Amino acid sequence: MKSEKIEPKGCLKGEINVPGDKSISHRILMLASLAEGESTIQGLSRGQDVKHTMDILSSLGAQLSEIGSDDLHVQGGELKEPTRNLYVGNSGTSIRLISGMLAGLPFSTTLDGDKSIRKRPMGRIIEPLERMGVSIACLEATGMAPFRIDGGGLKGIEYQMEVPSAQVKGCLMFAALSAEGDTTIIEDTPTRAHTEELFEEVGLEIEIADSSITVKAGRPKPFIHEVKGDPSQAAFWVVGATILHGSEVSIKNIYRGQERTGFIDVLVRMGAKITHDPVTNDLQVSSSELVGTVVEETEIPGLIDEVPILAVAAACADGETHFKGLGELRVKESNRLETIVSEIGSMGMKAEISGDDLVVKGGKLTGGKVDSHGDHRIAMSCAIAALVSTSPTEIFGWEAVSTSYPDFIADLDALRK
Repeated sequence: MKSEKIEPKGCLKGEINVPGDKSISHRILMLASLAEGESTIQGLSRGQDVKHTMDILSSLGAQLSEIGSDDLHVQGGELKEPTRNLYVGNSGTSIRLISGMLAGLPFSTTLDGDKSIRKRPMGRIIEPLERMGVSIACLEATGMAPFRIDGGGLKGIEYQMEVPSAQVKGCLMFAALSAEGDTTIIEDTPTRAHTEELFEEVGLEIEIADSSITVKAGRPKPFIHEVKGDPSQAAFWVVGATILHGSEVSIKNIYRGQERTGFIDVLVRMGAKITHDPVTNDLQVSSSELVGTVVEETEIPGLIDEVPILAVAAACADGETHFKGLGELRVKESNRLETIVSEIGSMGMKAEISGDDLVVKGGKLTGGKVDSHGDHRIAMSCAIAALVSTSPTEIFGWEAVSTSYPDFIADLDALRK
């Protein structure tokens, strides 16, 4: 198990480019693989999660070739049955989205992942996909990976989302591209709109109403797409620059789509000094004093991935911050609700769980020894917390960071002054 030691010193100053948006990277790769012809993608996330998606699409017959340091060419359109099981590693986005795509393709595939993936609930995609007509067999535990998909023969359905989830929505939208008849997905709570935005960009026919998305069958046209910076990765530097006295950081070209910048709204409400330039998409952040706030359950789908680093901000704020309705964090790479409290808590954060709520009281962080539990966001959140602690922090299980942000330490070193 790899560890990383972080010393509490200095401030953060300068400019930085974070990895391309991970959620968009998965989806745009899948769309390029479905398109008849060659597409070009710039600025992809280079973490292990996205690499697993690339490997899977290659196994399905898409031809991926890198040109220079930043361009990827994808020749798609003729996907075929793979000769091996498809492995997603630690990527919940990969397994859920690719399941939707595979459900519409006329062959059989088996999807599997690491021990974390095998604990994550897949019934939320299996049930609606089976309603569309696909056969899915769980090979070890009901509602869990690994599972086999016997694809083809889908029919459009109307589906009411039971749990707000952009992954479930995206899964069904990809399946709808191969279904007979329209598919309508109804969501009472808005979730991240990456799939809708990208479908429209590549020429697919969808209709968006107040609380529903209707998708018609079809295939994308070849395209050129630039993946903007990942706001979820930018969030670590936003919080770091906010809580470290004397910091001033510019984070370049950050994606600002629907339900992706909710963490900025919360931080501004707490007193953070953040601007998001509508022309350049750059985020400008400087240090400030924070006060506690209430984060309502309706806000959580738009900042679900940023809760660990927001908990660090709350630990540095004056007063109490109450996060409501965090049940979905129990089925992430770790039981993220518990690991926020156990690991950041071991660094001095005063926090308690009440049902699915998290209450954090502001105070001083002390540092110490923590464990990522195989969760990249826990590891990086502890690293930012370490910067304002009174003693050094050693983070065990640091290798988890490679799933999304392999160059995190290099970027930290570049910003520290």
